[in-house]
Amino acid sequence: MKTPQLITTLLAATLISAAALAEDDCNDPVTNWQSRAALRQMLEAEGWTIHRIKVDDGCYEVKGFDQDGNKVKAEYFPSSLRLRKLETKFKEDAVIPDGLPTRNKQKNREKRNNRDNHDNGEKP
Repeated sequence: MKTPQLITTLLAATLISAAALAEDDCNDPVTNWQSRAALRQMLEAEGWTIHRIKVDDGCYEVKGFDQDGNKVKAEYFPSSLRLRKLETKFKEDAVIPDGLPTRNKQKNREKRNNRDNHDNGEKP
């Protein structure tokens, strides 16, 4: 009697975990997708340099550089070409756009310099 209950529980857990994983994917029907060329044209018009566009988990994944020369990795919904996710690696001298959370770089530099000077026998 306990075996069917165990099987039912395991099956339910498997289905729930599969559904949770599927939420990380783009689920646009392929028949509605816009072309990679359209995405490339849109981004190049914004000043991006595109190195690669590929399909990953049903989304377009773009790697390249933005208009300011920062390295970017982005995901787009293929039907609407709407931005889904953006990762930016800012250059050292980059101007960080307002509204993005940043650490206090100046304060961190001062701490690092003080620590380095202390390690060299100098007084902070």
